[in-house]
Amino acid sequence: MRADLIIVHAEQLLTMAHAGEDGTPASGPFAGPDQGRLGLLEDAAIACHDGVIVAIGPTEEILAQVQEDPDCVTLDARGKIVSPGLVDAHTHLVFAGTREREFELRAKGASYAEIHASGGGIHSTVRATREASKTELLDLATRRLQTMLEHGATTVEAKSGYGLDFDTEVKQLEVLMELSRRHPVDVVPTFMGAHAVPKDQDAEAFVTWLVEDAIPKISIRGLARFCDVFCEKGVFTPEQTERILKAAQAHGLGAKLHADELVDTGGAALAAKLGAVSADHLHCANAEGLAAMAKAGVIATLLPGTGVFLGMREHAPARKMVDLGVPVAVATDFNPGSCFSESLPLMMSLAVTQLRLTPQEAWVAVTRNAAHAVGRGHRVGSLEVGKQADLVVWDAHDYRVVPYRMGINLVDTVVKLGKVVHRRSPRPEAQLV
Repeated sequence: MRADLIIVHAEQLLTMAHAGEDGTPASGPFAGPDQGRLGLLEDAAIACHDGVIVAIGPTEEILAQVQEDPDCVTLDARGKIVSPGLVDAHTHLVFAGTREREFELRAKGASYAEIHASGGGIHSTVRATREASKTELLDLATRRLQTMLEHGATTVEAKSGYGLDFDTEVKQLEVLMELSRRHPVDVVPTFMGAHAVPKDQDAEAFVTWLVEDAIPKISIRGLARFCDVFCEKGVFTPEQTERILKAAQAHGLGAKLHADELVDTGGAALAAKLGAVSADHLHCANAEGLAAMAKAGVIATLLPGTGVFLGMREHAPARKMVDLGVPVAVATDFNPGSCFSESLPLMMSLAVTQLRLTPQEAWVAVTRNAAHAVGRGHRVGSLEVGKQADLVVWDAHDYRVVPYRMGINLVDTVVKLGKVVHRRSPRPEAQLV
Protein backbone atom coordinates (compact mmCIF):
# COMPACT_ATOMS: atom_id res chain seq x y z
CA MET A 1 0.00 0.00 0.00
CA ARG A 2 1.67 3.21 -1.20
CA ALA A 3 1.37 6.64 0.39
CA ASP A 4 2.37 10.12 -0.75
CA LEU A 5 1.04 11.84 2.38
CA ILE A 6 0.86 10.49 5.93
CA ILE A 7 -0.31 12.24 9.08
CA VAL A 8 0.92 10.45 12.22
CA HIS A 9 0.38 10.54 15.98
CA ALA A 10 -2.81 12.60 15.92
CA GLU A 11 -3.94 13.16 19.50
CA GLN A 12 -7.48 12.69 18.22
CA LEU A 13 -8.58 11.76 14.70
CA LEU A 14 -12.27 12.42 13.99
CA THR A 15 -13.44 10.06 11.24
CA MET A 16 -17.18 10.91 11.34
CA ALA A 17 -17.70 7.29 10.30
CA HIS A 18 -19.01 4.07 11.76
CA ALA A 19 -20.06 0.63 10.61
CA GLY A 20 -23.19 -1.32 11.48
CA GLU A 21 -23.29 -4.69 13.18
CA ASP A 22 -22.76 -6.37 9.81
CA GLY A 23 -19.65 -4.29 9.18
CA THR A 24 -21.24 -2.17 6.44
CA PRO A 25 -20.18 1.50 6.70
CA ALA A 26 -22.96 4.02 7.28
CA SER A 27 -23.72 5.85 4.03
CA GLY A 28 -26.06 8.73 4.86
CA PRO A 29 -26.09 11.73 7.18
CA PHE A 30 -26.10 11.15 10.92
CA ALA A 31 -29.33 11.87 12.83
CA GLY A 32 -30.81 11.42 16.26
CA PRO A 33 -28.42 9.60 18.63
CA ASP A 34 -25.84 9.40 15.82
CA GLN A 35 -25.77 13.20 15.34
CA GLY A 36 -22.81 13.33 17.74
CA ARG A 37 -20.94 10.23 16.53
CA LEU A 38 -17.34 11.32 15.90
CA GLY A 39 -15.66 7.98 15.22
CA LEU A 40 -12.78 9.21 17.35
CA LEU A 41 -9.36 7.47 17.24
CA GLU A 42 -6.40 8.29 19.50
CA ASP A 43 -2.70 8.33 18.57
CA ALA A 44 -3.94 7.75 15.05
CA ALA A 45 -2.59 8.06 11.54
CA ILE A 46 -4.08 8.53 8.10
CA ALA A 47 -2.33 7.64 4.84
CA CYS A 48 -3.25 9.04 1.42
CA HIS A 49 -2.23 8.37 -2.16
CA ASP A 50 -3.22 10.17 -5.37
CA GLY A 51 -5.71 12.33 -3.48
CA VAL A 52 -7.53 9.40 -1.86
CA ILE A 53 -7.46 8.00 1.68
CA VAL A 54 -5.86 4.53 1.68
CA ALA A 55 -5.53 3.68 5.38
CA ILE A 56 -6.67 4.90 8.80
CA GLY A 57 -5.85 3.53 12.22
CA PRO A 58 -3.33 3.46 15.08
CA THR A 59 -0.10 5.12 14.05
CA GLU A 60 2.19 2.11 14.48
CA GLU A 61 -0.16 -0.13 12.49
CA ILE A 62 -0.45 2.32 9.60
CA LEU A 63 3.31 2.89 9.42
CA ALA A 64 3.80 -0.87 9.23
CA GLN A 65 1.23 -1.23 6.45
CA VAL A 66 2.18 1.51 4.00
CA GLN A 67 5.14 2.03 1.70
CA GLU A 68 6.09 5.68 1.45
CA ASP A 69 6.75 7.20 -1.98
CA PRO A 70 10.17 8.86 -2.33
CA ASP A 71 8.56 12.29 -2.09
CA CYS A 72 6.03 11.33 0.59
CA VAL A 73 5.02 14.19 2.90
CA THR A 74 4.77 13.22 6.58
CA LEU A 75 3.03 15.50 9.07
CA ASP A 76 3.45 14.92 12.79
CA ALA A 77 0.20 15.78 14.58
CA ARG A 78 1.32 15.18 18.17
CA GLY A 79 -0.85 17.27 20.48
CA LYS A 80 -3.22 18.11 17.61
CA ILE A 81 -6.51 16.84 16.25
CA VAL A 82 -7.28 15.85 12.66
CA SER A 83 -10.74 16.17 11.13
CA PRO A 84 -12.35 15.93 7.72
CA GLY A 85 -12.19 19.14 5.71
CA LEU A 86 -15.13 21.30 6.74
CA VAL A 87 -18.06 21.74 4.37
CA ASP A 88 -19.88 25.10 4.26
CA ALA A 89 -23.32 24.08 3.03
CA HIS A 90 -24.91 27.53 2.62
CA THR A 91 -23.15 30.66 1.34
CA HIS A 92 -23.83 33.65 -0.91
CA LEU A 93 -20.25 34.01 -2.06
CA VAL A 94 -20.45 36.11 -5.23
CA PHE A 95 -21.58 39.71 -4.86
CA ALA A 96 -20.32 43.28 -5.07
CA GLY A 97 -20.68 46.01 -2.49
CA THR A 98 -21.07 45.85 1.27
CA ARG A 99 -23.84 46.97 3.62
CA GLU A 100 -22.17 48.28 6.75
CA ARG A 101 -24.60 51.25 6.80
CA GLU A 102 -27.49 48.81 7.25
CA PHE A 103 -25.52 47.14 10.04
CA GLU A 104 -25.58 50.49 11.82
CA LEU A 105 -29.28 51.07 11.08
CA ARG A 106 -30.10 47.67 12.55
CA ALA A 107 -28.21 48.60 15.70
CA LYS A 108 -30.48 51.64 15.93
CA GLY A 109 -33.61 49.48 15.75
CA ALA A 110 -34.43 48.99 12.06
CA SER A 111 -35.56 45.44 11.24
CA TYR A 112 -34.34 43.31 8.33
CA ALA A 113 -37.80 43.54 6.75
CA GLU A 114 -37.91 47.35 7.14
CA ILE A 115 -34.52 47.76 5.50
CA HIS A 116 -35.59 45.47 2.66
CA ALA A 117 -38.88 47.37 2.13
CA SER A 118 -37.05 50.72 1.95
CA GLY A 119 -34.92 49.61 -1.00
CA GLY A 120 -31.97 48.35 0.97
CA GLY A 121 -31.17 44.76 1.74
CA ILE A 122 -30.98 42.41 -1.20
CA HIS A 123 -31.89 45.12 -3.72
CA SER A 124 -28.85 47.24 -2.90
CA THR A 125 -26.57 44.26 -3.45
CA VAL A 126 -28.39 43.44 -6.68
CA ARG A 127 -27.59 46.91 -8.02
CA ALA A 128 -23.91 46.63 -7.15
CA THR A 129 -23.61 43.09 -8.51
CA ARG A 130 -25.28 43.98 -11.81
CA GLU A 131 -22.79 46.82 -12.25
CA ALA A 132 -19.69 44.75 -11.42
CA SER A 133 -17.72 42.96 -14.11
CA LYS A 134 -17.10 39.23 -14.02
CA THR A 135 -13.42 39.93 -13.32
CA GLU A 136 -14.30 42.11 -10.33
CA LEU A 137 -16.67 39.50 -8.93
CA LEU A 138 -14.11 36.74 -9.42
CA ASP A 139 -11.45 38.73 -7.55
CA LEU A 140 -13.78 39.47 -4.64
CA ALA A 141 -15.03 35.90 -4.41
CA THR A 142 -11.53 34.43 -4.62
CA ARG A 143 -10.41 36.38 -1.57
CA ARG A 144 -13.49 35.30 0.38
CA LEU A 145 -13.03 31.67 -0.62
CA GLN A 146 -9.40 31.79 0.46
CA THR A 147 -10.50 33.03 3.89
CA MET A 148 -12.92 30.11 4.11
CA LEU A 149 -10.09 27.71 3.25
CA GLU A 150 -7.87 29.24 5.92
CA HIS A 151 -10.66 28.54 8.43
CA GLY A 152 -10.82 24.87 7.43
CA ALA A 153 -13.41 24.70 4.63
CA THR A 154 -12.50 22.44 1.70
CA THR A 155 -15.96 22.26 0.06
CA VAL A 156 -18.34 25.23 -0.20
CA GLU A 157 -21.85 25.56 -1.59
CA ALA A 158 -22.50 28.99 -3.11
CA LYS A 159 -25.62 30.60 -4.54
CA SER A 160 -26.41 33.15 -7.19
CA GLY A 161 -29.36 35.42 -6.41
CA TYR A 162 -27.93 38.93 -6.58
CA GLY A 163 -28.84 39.41 -10.22
CA LEU A 164 -32.57 38.70 -10.48
CA ASP A 165 -32.08 38.91 -14.24
CA PHE A 166 -30.70 36.26 -16.55
CA ASP A 167 -27.41 37.88 -17.50
CA THR A 168 -26.32 38.67 -13.94
CA GLU A 169 -27.43 35.31 -12.57
CA VAL A 170 -25.39 33.60 -15.29
CA LYS A 171 -22.47 35.91 -14.52
CA GLN A 172 -22.53 34.82 -10.87
CA LEU A 173 -22.78 31.13 -11.72
CA GLU A 174 -19.94 31.38 -14.24
CA VAL A 175 -17.79 33.00 -11.56
CA LEU A 176 -18.55 30.02 -9.29
CA MET A 177 -17.52 27.58 -12.01
CA GLU A 178 -14.29 29.50 -12.61
CA LEU A 179 -13.60 29.56 -8.87
CA SER A 180 -13.94 25.79 -8.66
CA ARG A 181 -11.46 25.41 -11.53
CA ARG A 182 -8.89 27.85 -10.15
CA HIS A 183 -9.08 27.42 -6.39
CA PRO A 184 -8.35 24.33 -4.25
CA VAL A 185 -11.77 24.49 -2.60
CA ASP A 186 -14.56 22.59 -4.38
CA VAL A 187 -17.46 24.95 -5.10
CA VAL A 188 -20.99 23.53 -5.46
CA PRO A 189 -23.14 26.03 -7.45
CA THR A 190 -26.79 26.75 -6.65
CA PHE A 191 -29.14 28.83 -8.80
CA MET A 192 -31.12 31.21 -6.59
CA GLY A 193 -32.85 33.51 -9.04
CA ALA A 194 -35.77 33.31 -6.58
CA HIS A 195 -33.94 35.30 -3.92
CA ALA A 196 -36.33 38.26 -4.19
CA VAL A 197 -38.84 39.74 -6.61
CA PRO A 198 -37.27 42.54 -8.69
CA LYS A 199 -38.65 45.92 -7.69
CA ASP A 200 -40.08 46.65 -11.12
CA GLN A 201 -41.79 43.28 -11.69
CA ASP A 202 -44.97 41.44 -10.74
CA ALA A 203 -44.30 38.43 -8.55
CA GLU A 204 -46.37 35.98 -10.60
CA ALA A 205 -44.82 37.14 -13.85
CA PHE A 206 -41.36 36.75 -12.35
CA VAL A 207 -42.16 33.21 -11.16
CA THR A 208 -43.38 32.33 -14.64
CA TRP A 209 -40.12 33.64 -16.11
CA LEU A 210 -38.10 31.54 -13.66
CA VAL A 211 -40.08 28.39 -14.41
CA GLU A 212 -40.42 28.69 -18.17
CA ASP A 213 -37.24 30.51 -19.18
CA ALA A 214 -34.47 30.87 -16.60
CA ILE A 215 -34.43 27.38 -15.04
CA PRO A 216 -34.44 25.48 -18.37
CA LYS A 217 -31.59 27.62 -19.71
CA ILE A 218 -29.53 27.31 -16.52
CA SER A 219 -30.00 23.55 -16.61
CA ILE A 220 -29.05 23.19 -20.28
CA ARG A 221 -25.85 25.17 -19.66
CA GLY A 222 -24.93 22.96 -16.69
CA LEU A 223 -24.37 25.99 -14.46
CA ALA A 224 -25.94 24.73 -11.23
CA ARG A 225 -26.35 21.61 -9.13
CA PHE A 226 -29.25 22.91 -7.00
CA CYS A 227 -32.06 25.48 -7.08
CA ASP A 228 -32.93 27.44 -3.95
CA VAL A 229 -35.96 29.64 -3.19
CA PHE A 230 -36.50 32.21 -0.44
CA CYS A 231 -39.86 30.95 0.84
CA GLU A 232 -40.83 33.74 3.20
CA LYS A 233 -43.63 36.20 3.93
CA GLY A 234 -43.28 39.13 1.53
CA VAL A 235 -40.95 37.20 -0.80
CA PHE A 236 -42.16 33.91 -2.35
CA THR A 237 -45.26 32.07 -1.12
CA PRO A 238 -45.23 28.31 -0.50
CA GLU A 239 -47.30 27.87 -3.66
CA GLN A 240 -44.83 29.87 -5.75
CA THR A 241 -41.92 28.07 -4.12
CA GLU A 242 -43.40 24.68 -4.95
CA ARG A 243 -43.95 25.69 -8.55
CA ILE A 244 -40.36 26.91 -8.94
CA LEU A 245 -38.77 23.89 -7.26
CA LYS A 246 -40.87 21.35 -9.16
CA ALA A 247 -39.68 22.98 -12.37
CA ALA A 248 -36.10 22.81 -11.13
CA GLN A 249 -36.44 19.13 -10.24
CA ALA A 250 -37.93 18.40 -13.64
CA HIS A 251 -34.77 19.89 -15.16
CA GLY A 252 -32.41 17.83 -13.02
CA LEU A 253 -31.64 20.33 -10.23
CA GLY A 254 -31.83 19.39 -6.57
CA ALA A 255 -34.25 21.38 -4.40
CA LYS A 256 -33.27 23.62 -1.48
CA LEU A 257 -35.35 26.12 0.51
CA HIS A 258 -34.71 29.17 2.63
CA ALA A 259 -37.55 28.14 4.94
CA ASP A 260 -39.34 29.56 7.99
CA GLU A 261 -36.65 32.11 8.76
CA LEU A 262 -38.72 35.08 9.93
CA VAL A 263 -42.21 33.56 10.21
CA ASP A 264 -43.67 30.07 9.96
CA THR A 265 -44.82 29.70 6.36
CA GLY A 266 -44.94 25.91 6.36
CA GLY A 267 -41.58 25.75 4.60
CA ALA A 268 -40.37 22.72 6.55
CA ALA A 269 -43.42 20.67 5.53
CA LEU A 270 -43.03 21.83 1.93
CA ALA A 271 -39.38 20.73 1.92
CA ALA A 272 -40.51 17.27 3.06
CA LYS A 273 -43.27 17.15 0.45
CA LEU A 274 -40.83 17.98 -2.34
CA GLY A 275 -38.09 15.66 -1.09
CA ALA A 276 -35.71 18.61 -0.91
CA VAL A 277 -32.07 17.96 -0.13
CA SER A 278 -32.17 20.55 2.63
CA ALA A 279 -34.28 23.22 4.26
CA ASP A 280 -32.23 26.08 5.68
CA HIS A 281 -32.71 28.63 8.49
CA LEU A 282 -35.87 27.13 10.12
CA HIS A 283 -35.95 29.58 13.04
CA CYS A 284 -39.74 29.47 13.10
CA ALA A 285 -40.45 25.94 11.81
CA ASN A 286 -43.29 24.07 13.52
CA ALA A 287 -43.04 20.59 15.03
CA GLU A 288 -45.23 18.94 12.40
CA GLY A 289 -43.05 20.27 9.60
CA LEU A 290 -39.89 19.11 11.34
CA ALA A 291 -41.34 15.64 11.90
CA ALA A 292 -42.15 15.48 8.20
CA MET A 293 -38.56 16.47 7.38
CA ALA A 294 -37.26 13.67 9.60
CA LYS A 295 -39.47 11.13 7.85
CA ALA A 296 -38.44 12.38 4.40
CA GLY A 297 -34.74 12.55 5.28
CA VAL A 298 -34.47 16.29 4.57
CA ILE A 299 -31.38 17.86 6.16
CA ALA A 300 -31.86 20.95 8.32
CA THR A 301 -29.05 23.38 7.53
CA LEU A 302 -28.93 25.80 10.45
CA LEU A 303 -27.31 29.23 10.30
CA PRO A 304 -26.69 30.46 13.84
CA GLY A 305 -24.52 33.37 12.71
CA THR A 306 -27.52 34.91 10.97
CA GLY A 307 -29.64 34.88 14.10
CA VAL A 308 -26.85 36.52 16.10
CA PHE A 309 -26.05 39.05 13.36
CA LEU A 310 -29.72 40.07 13.08
CA GLY A 311 -30.18 40.21 16.85
CA MET A 312 -32.86 37.52 16.93
CA ARG A 313 -33.95 36.45 20.40
CA GLU A 314 -35.04 33.00 19.26
CA HIS A 315 -32.90 30.55 17.31
CA ALA A 316 -33.71 27.45 15.32
CA PRO A 317 -34.96 24.63 17.59
CA ALA A 318 -31.92 22.42 17.03
CA ARG A 319 -32.46 20.21 20.07
CA LYS A 320 -36.01 19.45 18.96
CA MET A 321 -34.67 18.57 15.50
CA VAL A 322 -32.11 16.15 16.91
CA ASP A 323 -34.76 14.56 19.16
CA LEU A 324 -37.08 14.13 16.16
CA GLY A 325 -34.34 12.52 14.09
CA VAL A 326 -33.77 15.38 11.64
CA PRO A 327 -30.15 15.34 10.40
CA VAL A 328 -28.65 18.74 11.26
CA ALA A 329 -25.96 20.63 9.34
CA VAL A 330 -24.50 24.03 10.25
CA ALA A 331 -23.24 26.65 7.78
CA THR A 332 -22.10 30.27 7.72
CA ASP A 333 -24.76 31.83 5.45
CA PHE A 334 -21.91 34.14 4.39
CA ASN A 335 -23.57 37.17 2.75
CA PRO A 336 -23.34 40.98 2.93
CA GLY A 337 -26.61 41.63 4.74
CA SER A 338 -27.25 39.12 7.48
CA CYS A 339 -23.99 37.28 8.25
CA PHE A 340 -20.73 38.73 6.95
CA SER A 341 -18.49 35.95 8.25
CA GLU A 342 -16.53 33.22 6.44
CA SER A 343 -15.68 31.28 9.62
CA LEU A 344 -17.23 27.84 10.12
CA PRO A 345 -15.38 27.36 13.44
CA LEU A 346 -17.18 30.47 14.72
CA MET A 347 -20.48 28.96 13.59
CA MET A 348 -19.60 25.81 15.55
CA SER A 349 -19.20 27.96 18.67
CA LEU A 350 -22.58 29.58 18.06
CA ALA A 351 -24.16 26.20 17.38
CA VAL A 352 -23.10 25.13 20.85
CA THR A 353 -23.87 28.36 22.73
CA GLN A 354 -27.03 29.44 20.88
CA LEU A 355 -28.52 26.29 19.34
CA ARG A 356 -27.51 24.07 22.29
CA LEU A 357 -25.90 21.40 20.15
CA THR A 358 -23.13 19.50 21.86
CA PRO A 359 -19.59 19.99 20.52
CA GLN A 360 -19.79 16.49 19.03
CA GLU A 361 -23.05 17.33 17.25
CA ALA A 362 -21.60 20.60 15.95
CA TRP A 363 -18.61 18.75 14.46
CA VAL A 364 -20.86 16.31 12.60
CA ALA A 365 -22.97 19.27 11.44
CA VAL A 366 -20.06 20.96 9.63
CA THR A 367 -18.55 17.77 8.18
CA ARG A 368 -20.55 14.65 7.37
CA ASN A 369 -24.05 16.15 7.42
CA ALA A 370 -22.99 19.30 5.60
CA ALA A 371 -21.42 17.16 2.87
CA HIS A 372 -24.72 15.32 2.37
CA ALA A 373 -26.55 18.67 2.32
CA VAL A 374 -24.60 19.61 -0.82
CA GLY A 375 -24.74 16.20 -2.49
CA ARG A 376 -21.09 15.31 -1.78
CA GLY A 377 -21.46 12.88 1.11
CA HIS A 378 -20.17 10.01 -1.01
CA ARG A 379 -16.86 11.84 -1.51
CA VAL A 380 -16.18 14.16 1.44
CA GLY A 381 -17.29 14.94 4.99
CA SER A 382 -15.81 11.85 6.66
CA LEU A 383 -12.40 10.19 6.79
CA GLU A 384 -12.87 6.76 5.24
CA VAL A 385 -10.78 4.60 2.93
CA GLY A 386 -11.63 5.43 -0.67
CA LYS A 387 -12.87 8.97 -0.01
CA GLN A 388 -11.15 12.21 -0.98
CA ALA A 389 -8.15 13.12 1.14
CA ASP A 390 -9.65 16.41 2.35
CA LEU A 391 -8.68 17.06 5.95
CA VAL A 392 -7.62 19.63 8.52
CA VAL A 393 -4.99 19.53 11.27
CA TRP A 394 -6.00 21.72 14.22
CA ASP A 395 -3.77 23.29 16.85
CA ALA A 396 -5.86 21.81 19.65
CA HIS A 397 -5.44 18.72 21.82
CA ASP A 398 -9.17 18.00 22.10
CA TYR A 399 -12.08 18.38 19.64
CA ARG A 400 -14.03 20.48 22.16
CA VAL A 401 -11.35 23.18 22.10
CA VAL A 402 -12.23 24.31 18.55
CA PRO A 403 -15.78 25.55 19.36
CA TYR A 404 -14.67 26.50 22.89
CA ARG A 405 -12.07 29.00 21.56
CA MET A 406 -14.76 31.22 20.08
CA GLY A 407 -13.59 33.49 17.30
CA ILE A 408 -10.02 32.12 17.28
CA ASN A 409 -8.76 30.33 14.17
CA LEU A 410 -6.98 27.15 15.29
CA VAL A 411 -6.38 25.74 11.80
CA ASP A 412 -2.79 24.51 11.52
CA THR A 413 -2.78 22.76 8.13
CA VAL A 414 -5.34 22.18 5.37
CA VAL A 415 -5.01 19.24 2.98
CA LYS A 416 -7.06 19.07 -0.23
CA LEU A 417 -6.98 15.94 -2.39
CA GLY A 418 -3.89 14.80 -0.55
CA LYS A 419 -1.94 18.04 -1.06
CA VAL A 420 -1.10 20.62 1.57
CA VAL A 421 -2.85 23.78 0.39
CA HIS A 422 -2.53 25.92 3.51
CA ARG A 423 -0.22 26.02 6.51
CA ARG A 424 -0.37 28.60 9.23
CA SER A 425 2.78 30.68 9.57
CA PRO A 426 4.73 29.95 12.77
CA ARG A 427 3.74 32.33 15.53
CA PRO A 428 6.58 34.40 16.97
CA GLU A 429 7.47 33.62 20.55
CA ALA A 430 5.90 36.01 23.04
CA GLN A 431 8.40 38.27 24.72
CA LEU A 432 8.14 40.18 27.95
CA VAL A 433 9.14 43.82 27.66
